[in-house]
Amino acid sequence: MDLASTIRDVPDFPVEGILFKDITTLLKNPAALKESVDRLTEYAKSRRVDVVAGVESRGFIFGMPLAYNLGVGFVPVRKPGKLPAEKISESYTLEYGTNTLEIHVDAIEAGQRVLVIDDLLATGGTALATCKLIERLNGTVAGLAFAIELDFLHGRDKLGAYDIYSIVRVA
Repeated sequence: MDLASTIRDVPDFPVEGILFKDITTLLKNPAALKESVDRLTEYAKSRRVDVVAGVESRGFIFGMPLAYNLGVGFVPVRKPGKLPAEKISESYTLEYGTNTLEIHVDAIEAGQRVLVIDDLLATGGTALATCKLIERLNGTVAGLAFAIELDFLHGRDKLGAYDIYSIVRVA
């Protein structure tokens, strides 16, 4: 199935000059949604995953069914002020600004193999910050999975040591 054709381009969102890849059109298509989750599940099975860490907020959309399919737990990686218990944080740079991510200190057990999932790999800042959080909790990043990867932003280069899987790659 050509999943790229189910993703809508939205120019100048969230700021002028950005071409936003909107996955809501993929999500509303039952066949595309199933194919996406199935492909992510096959990748994750090869990585021997103990837990899935989904990055707010679109990483939650793909992360929950993936964790369910694998029979493992799900950990939310959130923006500041969203987690109620003790947490650690990591700041990073986006292609259009900066942000911070947080994770509960008890979210990952030492030695657990964690699959990071998000909708998009752009410059790699969000993914790298998530990997740093997992490693600070003594977890092992088993791999990173994305619905879309924007090759022209070279995010993969920033994540060189990690195994990366993307369903759709945009040149």
